[in-house]
Amino acid sequence: MYSLNFNTCQYNNYNTIRQIKTENVDNCEETRKISPSFTSNPIMTEVPYYPALTASRLRTELSSNDEKNKYKELTKIADKETRKNLNILLKTGVLLNSDSNDNSTTLDNLYKIATTSRAQGLNNLVIFKDTVATLADPYIITQQFGNIPDKYRAQTESVYMSNQFPSFTGVSDIDVDHSGTCVASSIEFNLAQKHPAEFARFAEGLSSPELAIKKTIKMNNLADNTLDAIWLLNAFEIPYEAHDFDKATLTFAPDKNAVIRAFFQTVDKDPLERSSLDVLMQSTFMQVGSQQSYDSLTDKRAGKFNQNDKGLIEFEKTFTESVVEDKNKISVTYQKVDENARLIGYETDFNTMKKQITDALNLGENVIIGYTQVDGNNTIINGHEITIIGTKIDKNGKMIFICNDTDDNISKPVEYLEDYLLPKIHHAALPQSVVANDVNLVENWVEGLKTYKDLKKQAMIDKQIQIQIAA
Repeated sequence: MYSLNFNTCQYNNYNTIRQIKTENVDNCEETRKISPSFTSNPIMTEVPYYPALTASRLRTELSSNDEKNKYKELTKIADKETRKNLNILLKTGVLLNSDSNDNSTTLDNLYKIATTSRAQGLNNLVIFKDTVATLADPYIITQQFGNIPDKYRAQTESVYMSNQFPSFTGVSDIDVDHSGTCVASSIEFNLAQKHPAEFARFAEGLSSPELAIKKTIKMNNLADNTLDAIWLLNAFEIPYEAHDFDKATLTFAPDKNAVIRAFFQTVDKDPLERSSLDVLMQSTFMQVGSQQSYDSLTDKRAGKFNQNDKGLIEFEKTFTESVVEDKNKISVTYQKVDENARLIGYETDFNTMKKQITDALNLGENVIIGYTQVDGNNTIINGHEITIIGTKIDKNGKMIFICNDTDDNISKPVEYLEDYLLPKIHHAALPQSVVANDVNLVENWVEGLKTYKDLKKQAMIDKQIQIQIAA
């Protein structure tokens, strides 16, 4: 990862700014409270969705008796809307896509979801419908939490009080107005749009009675040296089994309270709120990035790499993207920020920035970016993650970026002119091949170890200050 230390402003329960030697661009709650919405004037656009273009082998016709029987059974139990979406998935090649970790097809996993038991509190037909709908239109993915139904309120408070989160301030913590899951929901979107069979496999495993899914990844997609890759896996505390210093099988799972939230969204989902599937996916990716410390009841996390209790920092985001997609992702930092969290310049010119992003898009990759928001003194007050999915040129020859935002309550892509978006981009996750010759790369484990040491040092300083104040 190529990155610089970023001093972020945190306003959680404080009126003062707490500066830390790390980067947090995912505190969406504060984005809404402090600064105007980034998407205040977006241009909505209809973008053709061709997920089958990412398939390893395009198939649009059921060939074997097994496939025909599974499809027939699914259409029998599906409602009208889901049958229509199944037909779309078949015609576009998504349904028979087999680009998954175990080579199972989207159809295989949808059949398992619909015909086998789900975890307690979940409904197999609801998960089935949610999965089909999301694959047919990934833009419906959102990070908006739902309310806790009144009849389950006392029970939920009891569960929470019996297992208080480290930053516990009271039962009001479980009323999440704005979530910090924009990294997780962006990764969910990317998985659904680019890897439909793997998305369906995750949906099946995470909603199953095991509430987990295993995935085998290549060690060199984490670090060039196997021992460094193992350091990363251990540092992120993700359960794994190494195989011959070449591959590792990881276990992905949501946090223990995710099923409670997923149940609420099963029985009491309002428009523009997360589906039960969104809950499970986002919880899982938050668990990966936060070193298994996320709590779905409060949308808060702990972990060793971040002193803020909301969202994921850049290093955590890059690790999560890399293991979920089993790809070597590099986070390139573009903005220069001083010790007072003030934006003072850029690491490269906008043309280079634009070229790197478009090169990644030309490789068939979406680009998840972190953007910042500044006040009148150019001090960064917050940030958010969105996904660039394409570009086009306007009549004046300017580039327009087509983006997806999981926090704008708009289930369509939006457009931003390059002059507006490029200055706001703090970092972008890019394939290593795109930036290998342009920047001085620092591997994930190096950046992570430095972040860990910086945070431990800052924690020691804070402790000494508290002791002196108490004395």
